[in-house]
Amino acid sequence: MTVSLPLVLVLGLIAWGAVRFLGVRVWIVVVIALFGFLLSRTVLAPLIDSGTRSGVDVINGTHD
Repeated sequence: MTVSLPLVLVLGLIAWGAVRFLGVRVWIVVVIALFGFLLSRTVLAPLIDSGTRSGVDVINGTHD
C-alpha cells in the first residue's frame, strides 16, 4: 500500500509534536517558519529545493 503525504503536512505534524511533547515554544516554531519563507527568496532556494526533492526520492526509492 502506498500513502502519499505532502511534505508540508509532515513538517506541520513534526512542529505540532515538538510543541506538544518536547515543550518547544510556539514562538520558536513561528520564527523558524518565517526564516524558511525568507530563505525561499534567496539564491539558496534552488539548492534547497533540489536537495529536498533528492531526499524525498531517496526515501521513496524513486530513481530516474
